[in-house]
Amino acid sequence: MALRSLLVGTVISLAASSALSEETNMQNHPYLGMWITGDGHIRQELLPNGRYDEARGTRKSAYQGRYEVTGDHIEYWDDTGFTADGDFVDGVLHHGGMIFYRDGNKPE
Repeated sequence: MALRSLLVGTVISLAASSALSEETNMQNHPYLGMWITGDGHIRQELLPNGRYDEARGTRKSAYQGRYEVTGDHIEYWDDTGFTADGDFVDGVLHHGGMIFYRDGNKPE
């Protein structure tokens, strides 16, 4: 029984360590931060904990959920069950037929 408790404790510890490591890696990810459409209407913040918060017009937190970035591709899972994806191309986020710029700054 003691061996089983030790093994369970080790598995839990490894899982927590893995999650912490993943969050630590996201804190330094180059795509973190605010992404804004050219007209400023939609503002999407990619947070270091793997969550996003999207505002539309005057509606703060219109959509929230989790996301994962693999290379230059992003997958979204909205808290309501909606899913979407996008791609980062030359410093611009292409998502849902829209183009988002880092902090709203269009590249020249």
